[in-house]
Amino acid sequence: MEKKLPSDYRAVIFLLSLGLILVLYLPIWKIELSAPQYPEGLTLKIYANRIGGDVDVVNGLNHYIGMHTLHTRDFVEFVAMPYIIGGFAVLGFLVFLINRRTLFYGWAFLFLLIAFTSMIDFYRWEYNYGHNLDPQAPIQVPGMAYQPPLLGYKQLLNFGAYSIPDSGGWIFVGVGVVIAGLLVLDWRRKAHKRGRIPTVVPAKLPLLLLFCCLLQGCATGPQPIAYGKDNCSYCKMTFADKRFGGEVCTRKGKVYKFDDLHCLLASLQEGAPAREEIGTIYLLDFTGRGWIEASKAYLLKCADLHTPMGGDIAAFTSTAVLQHSEFNGQQLLWKDLYR
Repeated sequence: MEKKLPSDYRAVIFLLSLGLILVLYLPIWKIELSAPQYPEGLTLKIYANRIGGDVDVVNGLNHYIGMHTLHTRDFVEFVAMPYIIGGFAVLGFLVFLINRRTLFYGWAFLFLLIAFTSMIDFYRWEYNYGHNLDPQAPIQVPGMAYQPPLLGYKQLLNFGAYSIPDSGGWIFVGVGVVIAGLLVLDWRRKAHKRGRIPTVVPAKLPLLLLFCCLLQGCATGPQPIAYGKDNCSYCKMTFADKRFGGEVCTRKGKVYKFDDLHCLLASLQEGAPAREEIGTIYLLDFTGRGWIEASKAYLLKCADLHTPMGGDIAAFTSTAVLQHSEFNGQQLLWKDLYR
C-alpha cells in the first residue's frame, strides 16, 4: 500500500483547510422568519462562536409563546466549535505537510463523523427549544410545537421559518463532499492497481459530487396539500376543494400555498413573494391529474366554476381536456393573467 498521497490530493487538502479557516469567521447557518407583521423578515445567524441577527426581536416573540430566550452563553457548542473547526484546519495542514495516507484517512473519517454528529446536535437543540415551552406563556395553542425545520421551510402559526446553511455552512458542506469524493477516488485508484476494477475514476469526481450536491440543495418543487388542515397563504382559509389552487416555490425552496388563483395573483401583485424570488409557479389540474407548471397550463374562466374565493378560474393540462369539460367560458393562458 502506498504511504504517500498524490500531489493533486495534497493541493486539494490544503485548499480545504483554508476553507475551514474561513468557516470560523462566516455565518454557518441561518433561520429566516417571515410574517405579515414583519414584511422585511427576521433572521437568526449562527456562527461558530455566537448567535447573530435579530436575536432580541426573536427573544421578544419567544416570550409570548413560551420558548426559551436565545443567548450565546447558554450553548456549550459555541465554546467548543471554534476549537473543533480550527483543529480540523490545523490537522488538514499537517496532512498536507506530513503527506501520509493513514493520517489523511483518519482526518477524513473524523471530519465526516463530527459533521454528522453536529447535525444531530443541531436537531436536538431545535427540538428542545420548540417543544419545551413555558406552561404559563401568554399565548398557548394546545398540541402546538415551534420546532424550526432542520433544513427547508416550515409554517409555524403565522410565521414561515426557512432554515438553510449560510456562506460558512456551504463551505463546510463543500469540504465534506470533497473529502468523501477523495476517499472514493483513492479507493478506486487502489482497486484499479490491484486489477479489481477495469478503469480509473476521473480525477474530477470530487467536483462532480459537489456539483450534484448543490443541484439537489437548490431543487424546488410543489408540496402536497393537507386538505382540512393547511391554510391559504393569502386569505388564510383552510383548503377544502381539490380542484382549485396553486403554489409558488421560491428559488430558496420556500412554498406559498393558495386555495384559489385569485389569492395567488393578489399575493404576487403585493410582492409576496417578490418577483426576483420566484422559482416556479404550479397550478392544480381541475381534473385531478396533479400539478401543472403555470406556464404550461390552459386556463378557463367561468362563473359556474364557483372557486373558493371567487376567482372562478380552473387549470387544465391541455386544450383538449379543457374543451371536454362541462364548463364554457373564456380560455386563457398564464401570461394573460401575470406578466
